[in-house]
Amino acid sequence: MTGFCEAAWAETQVLREAIHALPFNRDLAAGALDAERFRFYMVQDALYLVEYSRSLSIASARAPDQPAMVRFAEAAREAVVVERALHESYFARFGLDPATAAASEPSPTCLGYTGFLLSTALTGTYETLVAALLPCFWIYQDVGTAIAAQSAPDNPYRAWIDTYADPAFAESVEAVKAIADRAAAATTEAGRAAMMRAFVRSTQYEWMFWDSAYRLETWPIG
Repeated sequence: MTGFCEAAWAETQVLREAIHALPFNRDLAAGALDAERFRFYMVQDALYLVEYSRSLSIASARAPDQPAMVRFAEAAREAVVVERALHESYFARFGLDPATAAASEPSPTCLGYTGFLLSTALTGTYETLVAALLPCFWIYQDVGTAIAAQSAPDNPYRAWIDTYADPAFAESVEAVKAIADRAAAATTEAGRAAMMRAFVRSTQYEWMFWDSAYRLETWPIG
């Protein structure tokens, strides 16, 4: 039987190709991304990661085995502590105040994505939650690795890119993929179908997140 991750990667091929082709990611690779767009992205990403960490913590609490429990607990910590350090270094470079960023309003896409993850964490099955969480790991590693291979050393966003192209991050991705495959093997056909829907939905939100940053997305009515 084809593993869940292999099937999910094939299912989202066209969508993943569209993610690589987004203007945000093309400009990021070229070092030509407009600073205002990157500032918008950083603020929204910081808001996203707080809620993503909550969902990871719930996955840790619901995990059926200790390796998965520890992996998700560590990922929840890293989302808040390690990622915050990266954000704050760029906040300083781009003249953003961390307190102001933390008090900012989430964009429609950010709120939609985090709402989907938290709803899945609180009302879905454990395996569906794992599938919903996986794209944030895997897509970022895929995009970061691709961009790092073509990005110049003097790219102003190089440190950001290298974070997701780092071999240590790739190890974390592989660990979560293994958890997802184990969860899929332990559930029913209906459970695996729900996992696939969740994986696809989160991948769609990944596309929307980068696209919304490039568009400087706002709510239609203040």
